[in-house]
Amino acid sequence: MIRTLLLAAAATLFVGAAQAQMQGPPLADKSLPVRVELHPIHTLTISDSQFLAGDSKGKETVLGGELSIAQGTGRLPVVVLMHGSGGAGANTQYWRRHFNGMGVSTFIIDGMTGRGFTGVGENQALLGRLNFTLDIYRSLEILAKHPRVDPNRVILMGFSRGGQGALYASVERFHKLWNRSGIDFAAYIAFYPDCGTTYREDGKVVARPIRIYHGTPDNYNTVANCKPYIDRLKKAGTDILLTEYPNAPHGFDNPLGANPGVPTRADQSVRDCKIVENDQALLINAATKAQFTYKDDCVKLSPIVGHDPEATRAVTAAVSTFVQDVLKP
Repeated sequence: MIRTLLLAAAATLFVGAAQAQMQGPPLADKSLPVRVELHPIHTLTISDSQFLAGDSKGKETVLGGELSIAQGTGRLPVVVLMHGSGGAGANTQYWRRHFNGMGVSTFIIDGMTGRGFTGVGENQALLGRLNFTLDIYRSLEILAKHPRVDPNRVILMGFSRGGQGALYASVERFHKLWNRSGIDFAAYIAFYPDCGTTYREDGKVVARPIRIYHGTPDNYNTVANCKPYIDRLKKAGTDILLTEYPNAPHGFDNPLGANPGVPTRADQSVRDCKIVENDQALLINAATKAQFTYKDDCVKLSPIVGHDPEATRAVTAAVSTFVQDVLKP
């Protein structure tokens, strides 16, 4: 009798399991995009002075952009992700999965491969920093026309060198010089950017919210260099906020980063440099009054880079709330 009951129970479990397999998983993984598209980004490789002067006589360059379309229908909101000096890595994929899981598509710009680089951290002079801002505007041209993108709900988010590119993409002068998309970002998010360069008219930015996330001990791009610029923008009425994490090194949101952080021995940091654009669109070392180069004494080596799990959890929650408020996915 007991053996019969056990066999019947086993048969019931087998049938239930088979039916579950036929029906598929009860809940889909929301972080999986329904479609991934690889788009060519037609841009230029130019010097910072060319960018500042609006000079388009640069090297024609084709980069790659990865559009991950989140689960959902119709036109969806998008977050554009711009990596740092080391190229697109684990943190951009971390945020792609997170945003896709929120129902927000992502567009990752690869600013390195099409230029023949894997990274420029050890030789920052290889690529003008404002190239990323130009790449961002060129990507916006693609998204403005895409049938699955809501052009009124696109946020820009950048990291380190890409954070600098994202922050200054908000400058009205740069929009007038280079943005041909016909649209603007709904908000700007910059992770641990360098704010040590002062551009002409950089206090006039588009009327969109700006959020900066930085670490107190960051010695690659110091938070201290960002505070004067943030104060200037606040006085001008800009919706800009800085969130500072007390133990977060540079690159703190990279889940594959070392914990605690480690020095990147050959990477160049301009943390001690004050750079100013003059009337001829040249970048001048404020200390020497000569044109800035990466051979200047203010350029330092061996900044510390690493992961901070606590700061990552906190910033993920903060960014999620901000993106929800702006994009309403």
